[in-house]
Amino acid sequence: MSFNTFGHMFRVTTFGESHGVAIGCVVDGCPPLLPLSVEEIQRDLDRRRPGQSRFTTQRQEADQVKILSGVMAHPETGAQVTTGTPIALLIENTDQRSKDYSDIKDKYRPGHADFTYEAKYGIRDYRGGGRSSARETASRVAAGAIARKVVPGITIRAALVQMGPHKIDRDKWDWDEVGNNPFFCPDKDKAAFFEDYLDGIRKSGSSIGAVIEVVAEGVPAGWGAPIYAKLDADLAAALMSINAVKGVEVGDGFATAALTGEENADEMRTSNHGPVFLSNHAGGILGGISTGQPVVARFAVKPTSSILAPRRTIDREGHDTDILTKGRHDPCVGIRAVPVGEAMVACVLADHFLRHRGQVG
Repeated sequence: MSFNTFGHMFRVTTFGESHGVAIGCVVDGCPPLLPLSVEEIQRDLDRRRPGQSRFTTQRQEADQVKILSGVMAHPETGAQVTTGTPIALLIENTDQRSKDYSDIKDKYRPGHADFTYEAKYGIRDYRGGGRSSARETASRVAAGAIARKVVPGITIRAALVQMGPHKIDRDKWDWDEVGNNPFFCPDKDKAAFFEDYLDGIRKSGSSIGAVIEVVAEGVPAGWGAPIYAKLDADLAAALMSINAVKGVEVGDGFATAALTGEENADEMRTSNHGPVFLSNHAGGILGGISTGQPVVARFAVKPTSSILAPRRTIDREGHDTDILTKGRHDPCVGIRAVPVGEAMVACVLADHFLRHRGQVG
């Protein structure tokens, strides 16, 4: 299987399977002399970790990360810093229950990558999906913690802004509230509503989708390139690569199709601190290059495909059959996608920062 690496100057390669011995990543291109501790990486991993509430899968993984290479104690300060060499990170799997999948090893789960993996490779890991499992995203979150160190001064935050058909009230947006509820929701009232709503979905054995919004503040003007290295194109590709993501938009996205030119244009004025935009319909990117405004992107996460309701499918021999998936699954996988979205945006911004510095100094 090729294509397990993303990025150009800041490159991340992930490895491992959902029910294998371990997962992890190798981060190449990280500049030297950046302070980096296990605790900083662990802090981000703990936000994505499963089993923290009744609204996520009850698989109990500690997600304890180990740094295998790429750091050492600074000879003068003694603080652990990056060396500029590849940083290898390892996260052991400790709570696999492969037997949960033994009954369906010869059946293709609707909505999953079972059929397509086998069509491509002639073999698939039926134990939780192998590489197609959302378990792989823990490696991305670990890499994202390193990426944040490359772009100091930039704040990258994400929040769940829609679950099923229910959207938050943007007038009640409070970033401080995101860490106070299990949904990463910035609207306190809607978070309370989601508790009962998702409880009903969970108890019925079904699942629901969600929309996540990522905002990066402090990105200076000038990152990206006009044609084949557009900042928004790379962000879209990175977010689209997350498991179960089926749509990405930047700024007002698809809503711009309903706007007039007068409504959509982000007008400008001068100030003592440089140009000022009067709106941000473009999501902080014009012509593939950052404007200096907050970079805003959203992505849609489909409902978890593993549900308790029996569904029609076929087996490896091509026979019609029914399937019932068991095991431990997220009733709304979009919840734990919030820190994953932050990580992917951090990796893209770190990559573009290094590419920009390499081109213009």
